[in-house]
Amino acid sequence: MQCVGEQCGVEVPDVRRPVSVEDGCGEQEAATGPGAGGAAGRPREAAAARAQHGGATSETAAQRDHAEGPAEARRLPPIASGRWRTRAVGRCEATGDMFRCGAGGLARALRSLSPAPRGRAAAGKLLQRWSAPVERQRSTRGAGSSAPEGSATSSGFALIVGLSTLGAGAYVYKTLQENKERFTSRVTTITTRSREKESSPPAPGAQPEVPSHVPFLLIGGGTAAFAAARSIRARDPGARVLIVSEDPALPYMRPPLSKELWFSDDPNVTETLRFRQWNGKERRACFSIYFQPPSFYVPVRDLPYVENGGVAVLCGKKVVHMDVRGNTVKLSDGTQISYDKCLIATGGSPRNLPAIERAGKDVQQRLTLFRKIEDYKKLEKISREVKSITIVGGGFLGSELACALGRRARSRGLEVIQLFPENGNMGKVLPEYLSNWTTEKVRREGVNVMPNAVVKSVSVSGKRLVIKLKDGRKVETDHIVAAVGLEPNVELAKSAGLEVDSDFGGFRVNAELQARSNIWVAGDAACFYDIKLGRRRVEHHDHAVVSGRLAGENMTGAAKPYWHQSMFWSDLGPNVGYEAIGLVDSSLPTVGVFAKATAKDTPKSATEQSGTGIRSESETEAEASEVHVSPSSSPAPQVPKQGEDYGKGVIFYLRDKVVVGIVLWNIFNRMPIARKIIKDGEEHDDLNEVAKLFNIHED
Repeated sequence: MQCVGEQCGVEVPDVRRPVSVEDGCGEQEAATGPGAGGAAGRPREAAAARAQHGGATSETAAQRDHAEGPAEARRLPPIASGRWRTRAVGRCEATGDMFRCGAGGLARALRSLSPAPRGRAAAGKLLQRWSAPVERQRSTRGAGSSAPEGSATSSGFALIVGLSTLGAGAYVYKTLQENKERFTSRVTTITTRSREKESSPPAPGAQPEVPSHVPFLLIGGGTAAFAAARSIRARDPGARVLIVSEDPALPYMRPPLSKELWFSDDPNVTETLRFRQWNGKERRACFSIYFQPPSFYVPVRDLPYVENGGVAVLCGKKVVHMDVRGNTVKLSDGTQISYDKCLIATGGSPRNLPAIERAGKDVQQRLTLFRKIEDYKKLEKISREVKSITIVGGGFLGSELACALGRRARSRGLEVIQLFPENGNMGKVLPEYLSNWTTEKVRREGVNVMPNAVVKSVSVSGKRLVIKLKDGRKVETDHIVAAVGLEPNVELAKSAGLEVDSDFGGFRVNAELQARSNIWVAGDAACFYDIKLGRRRVEHHDHAVVSGRLAGENMTGAAKPYWHQSMFWSDLGPNVGYEAIGLVDSSLPTVGVFAKATAKDTPKSATEQSGTGIRSESETEAEASEVHVSPSSSPAPQVPKQGEDYGKGVIFYLRDKVVVGIVLWNIFNRMPIARKIIKDGEEHDDLNEVAKLFNIHED
């Protein structure tokens, strides 16, 4: 038995009969007897009157249940149209397709479905929740929550939910534990496939020939660019570096093109490009003049996808436009490449003489501007076919080529002519007495040297070229080689907005070789500030190596200043050569200290000691730790007399009584001492004592 209200004192049976939706609305199975139907038909006024008396009445609980039923049911919202058949205790009133069931029977049906039955009052409240405002529903829930049995039932329900959740968790944990290995393997497989998809190259048809973006872009394929690439990879082993080179060949060293290759006895030297050092040893035959074999480089199209990065070279392409704000460059074929950091190492192009430029096409076809491998191959072939070659220029390159071709003059009957406006070979570098001696040395090699010769015009006469000089002399020849200096390649300055030095040429850079925050310049194209010698631009192999290396380090965050004093060297065959550093200008006052040479004082001997014909390969930024010059009462050095045989010696170049340049004549492997002297920047009363530091008097 159960109490259905706080104010009712009558106990009624607890009817919990399930409702069947298959029974008809008119079929009634009331548990309280036949009087229920009459009670259900009482007017609404009777229900309101009973409500005024509260719960104090003599009616039975069953009768009151039937009497209040219709009034409660009227407050129900209409049920969706349809001819439903509801089985319930009570009376159903239908009007057309819409109907309402007696609240008594519906209340019992709902109470039978409730998880916490609370009698008639609870059923009525449940009906009111369907149409009452939210605030009233909340208050009703609060009032009905105090039933003890409902609390117990709710606690039981919560316990069941908790046990179910715990059981589900235990099942999941057990499943994961049992299948841990399989689950881990699956996750690993998915991750690996995802990474492979990201890093693997696209299909051959979809893979671009040139990557659209590279972290490190190096413009130029010469010594400076290769040195920078090697330096970047040394500091960042996973770096991806792209070199864009206008040259069709992979990076190679230029010095042998005018030196050792010409002294090779190999008839296929133009194909193999292998050379022997002055000491007769072959330089790493597998590499030839190239810095690295093709296998060292990554294919350009694979560069973005290789696991550990690498260096790729895009040959035969030229960068024609540079957008420094957008960090992009445009190639000659229209391809665009974006970058994070960029190095400009465009080097330079051989200068030509205005008189030759004004000549016709026939003259241009018989002209060689010596710079690249193709120029060497072309000139080597021509030297075997023609009878006369004229070299215009008396500097390093012109004098080296004159000596190289002069060797063939004696064996093949080739006429070699060298003409230049200076008084002697290398007249802009060496003091006059040493320049004159060098001129005689070149002549002994079989070269017809013509100093003080200025070209006025060039024309074609028959099958030969005619060179007219300003002094009226004429020179007939079959081919012309122009070796009159280098013009830095700064075409990108206009599109990139970079500054070009008006005095020395080249891109102006700061102490860290930067032209912009993410753009560096190295090699022949860089115009840098030397803290000892002022702003300079250097066109030598050692400078390209060291500046390229430093630029590569700074591109990876080193932030090092360029304080290196680069050296250069020149060989007039295997028996005479020199190394120089600093400002070596014949217009400066010089002091020379010479001594008798021995068999060890030749370029050939130097390569035997260093193990390499490219002396800057062993050249480092090291300098002597200490240079101590002891006082001496020796007389001041005398200028050597004309005709003396200058076996070996040291030439000091002075500015304001301070040594700013040094030439080591047939003295090798002493460059750290010379670098230290220039760095100290001190005045020396006796340069004879300074010369002793180079051990020139040793036998």
